[in-house]
Amino acid sequence: MKRFVRLRKIISLCLAAFVLALAAGESAYASELPYDTYNYDYREYIHFTPAPYVPAGTVKGTDLTWNGEPIGRFVTPQDLCKDADGSIYVADTGNNRIVVLNRDMTKVLNVITTFDNNGVEDTFKQPYGVAVSEKNLIYVADSQNNRVVVLDQDGKLVQIVANPQSESLEDGYVFVPLKVVVDYADRIYVIAQNMFEGIMVFESNGTFSSFFGTIEVEISLWEKFWKRLASKEERAKQVLFIPTEFTGIDIDPDGFVYASNIDPKGVQGVRRLNPRGEDVIKKGENKNVGGDLWIQGTSDYSGPSQFTDVVYRGNGIYSCLDRKRGRIFTYDHEGNLLYIFGGLGTQTGTFSMPVAVEDIGGMIVVLDATRGEIICFSETEYGRLINEAVSLRYDGDEAEAVALWQRVLELDENNELANTGIGKAYLTAGDYVQAMKYLKLGMSRDHYSVAYRRYRNAMLTANASYFLTGILVLIVVLTVVKKIRKKKKGGSIDA
Repeated sequence: MKRFVRLRKIISLCLAAFVLALAAGESAYASELPYDTYNYDYREYIHFTPAPYVPAGTVKGTDLTWNGEPIGRFVTPQDLCKDADGSIYVADTGNNRIVVLNRDMTKVLNVITTFDNNGVEDTFKQPYGVAVSEKNLIYVADSQNNRVVVLDQDGKLVQIVANPQSESLEDGYVFVPLKVVVDYADRIYVIAQNMFEGIMVFESNGTFSSFFGTIEVEISLWEKFWKRLASKEERAKQVLFIPTEFTGIDIDPDGFVYASNIDPKGVQGVRRLNPRGEDVIKKGENKNVGGDLWIQGTSDYSGPSQFTDVVYRGNGIYSCLDRKRGRIFTYDHEGNLLYIFGGLGTQTGTFSMPVAVEDIGGMIVVLDATRGEIICFSETEYGRLINEAVSLRYDGDEAEAVALWQRVLELDENNELANTGIGKAYLTAGDYVQAMKYLKLGMSRDHYSVAYRRYRNAMLTANASYFLTGILVLIVVLTVVKKIRKKKKGGSIDA
């Protein structure tokens, strides 16, 4: 017996030492990260989370060669994108070239600096944006040449889009394209400098057709009132109420355009525009898709986030890049904030001037204009579990996602989204008691109300026969009592 007790104590000590070693390892690993990883709860309080992504290396132009010669460092690059095969295209703005890398970004596939333009060797001048269509055509926002250049994969000229003509454009308007994407119908969407009317849309033949997704500026009654009372000089000093410019753009397979913008209120830094240009984005429980939650008039986080780019990652998931603090905010199709990572700094895995973000086979890459580098991040188990669970839910497989959400809760017990995901699965399965339990933990008021209403209706339906029988018995009893009383009253009169 004593030997058994001693053996049990030894096993317990070994297990305790193992757990402490794991905890120490995780703590040491977390301390090595050059940035905080966190999220916000329903009350908008910060809670720190396991890292969804960790630094996985840096790609520099000085480490790459083309035709046996180093291509040299990237100079103020401004954009990057991928094609259907996963090849990476970098708009190396300061070097006036487009650099094409393989999927692993270890090999240069092409460097486009010149192209034949009707027998004349033409060049780029500060190419600011780049995109690849489903037909593998390369679209370059050749900003200082005031045009969009369309090339094939061999670098041969296909088309030039320039000098847009329309009655809606001001006389003398100078076209300076900054960002470009192309949809499945080869319509070209361009973010142009000093264009506040919205995204410019060109047909496949290069003809300007319309503006798209104009951001309306709301003016309060108070501001209108004071504007009427102000003198001409005072009005000149007041803030101009002009629409906000878009900063980044991407498009999903269904033709919905995701466009980032700078929102001074920190509420909506990204829009999801349908083919009619209407914003149909969902904002989640906090009604916010603007990055760090920030209350205007306070010193919290010294102002709202400033989204400079957005990438659609599939299954309703999209990520936005905040140039103000160098953070990446990822949302699902319902506008729920999934996770936050990244930061400004000089350490590996931080940024100086982040300008573009892309998803390459599950790896997140960020282009840093100041350093001229591509910083890569790989997903951790925590990030993978959330991505897979959200993808399953997007496809309608709520039940399949439960096991993933439960594993997320093991890693992050305060994850409200995981509780909500489990609660919704129970709600779909008809287990309203369990649904209410998890939805309450997930602080999902809307879905909790649905679960409670269905539970109440189910209880009423299940017990309807008892209620009806009770009512019938009560009616019979009341009828009998009434007759007895009437009979007794009649008998007393006869007496």
